[in-house]
Amino acid sequence: MFLLSWVWHGLALTDLEELAIPKVLYFCLAGLVYLVLGFGLTIGVHKAIEHEWISLKNGLPLSSMMIGAAAGFFVYLMIFVLGMSFAKSGMVHVLVDVLWQMLEQGLGGLSVSLGIIYDMHQRYLDTERSN
Repeated sequence: MFLLSWVWHGLALTDLEELAIPKVLYFCLAGLVYLVLGFGLTIGVHKAIEHEWISLKNGLPLSSMMIGAAAGFFVYLMIFVLGMSFAKSGMVHVLVDVLWQMLEQGLGGLSVSLGIIYDMHQRYLDTERSN
């Protein structure tokens, strides 16, 4: 998600060139934020599985992406309300930015689900080897 953010804001939109704070500080803080987001998505997906809000048998990756997209929407709302958005002006830029945030966090949710699937596969292989 951190890499996707850098690609979007650094390469596609060149927003990072207009930062008011030093880039090193921005990247350190952004890295911390993305660690917290990743941790939150991981806990959220695990809790959703635990409470059977999403199923391991039907559409886990898609469900995890939806959890990530919802998280991205709420993260963007907080950023927007606090006035920390990169949005230059206009509703189109805001709409594109919120959609990008949802896609970015959705891909984070997909990554979490792929990690869960990989872990389950490894556990299955370990039990098969021990038999």
